[in-house]
Amino acid sequence: MPEKIVIELANLNDIPRLIEIYQKAKGFMRKTGNLYQWGEGYPDSFDLLAKDIENNHLYVVKENGVVHGVFAFILGEDPTYQIIEGGEWLSFAPYGTIHRIASDGTIHRMMDKAVSFCWGKIPHLRVDTHPDNKVMREAILRNGFVYRGIIYLKNGEQRLAFEKI
Repeated sequence: MPEKIVIELANLNDIPRLIEIYQKAKGFMRKTGNLYQWGEGYPDSFDLLAKDIENNHLYVVKENGVVHGVFAFILGEDPTYQIIEGGEWLSFAPYGTIHRIASDGTIHRMMDKAVSFCWGKIPHLRVDTHPDNKVMREAILRNGFVYRGIIYLKNGEQRLAFEKI
């Protein structure tokens, strides 16, 4: 019987599994040279996950009912995207932003699945990643995003910003 992959809104009961997935993803990032993105307690904090769930921003990717991936998808203006250095956005039309995507490694090409799902909701997407996250940069570009410049998080950290429209 073929495996069935579904994407749906996360719920509070998913949080322990999501914390496991984020911790596994952080380990994978460290192994692949991304040493500084996602420090202690981020994005695997109960409070952040509960807030994302409350706001209907957090999605899980399930295969045969088992959660193997997670991502946040937020429609509307992202405050960290107001200023971009070294480039410019392709459009200022309404958009959605993909954040905090992670997988336990069971389902491959998690970014592809998230982009396809989000594109079905709005055909204008933005995403950013740490400069050291080569694996994510490859996945972003493979999904048709174009590099637009550098944005800064609230804490001042740089991120490479991409857009697909």
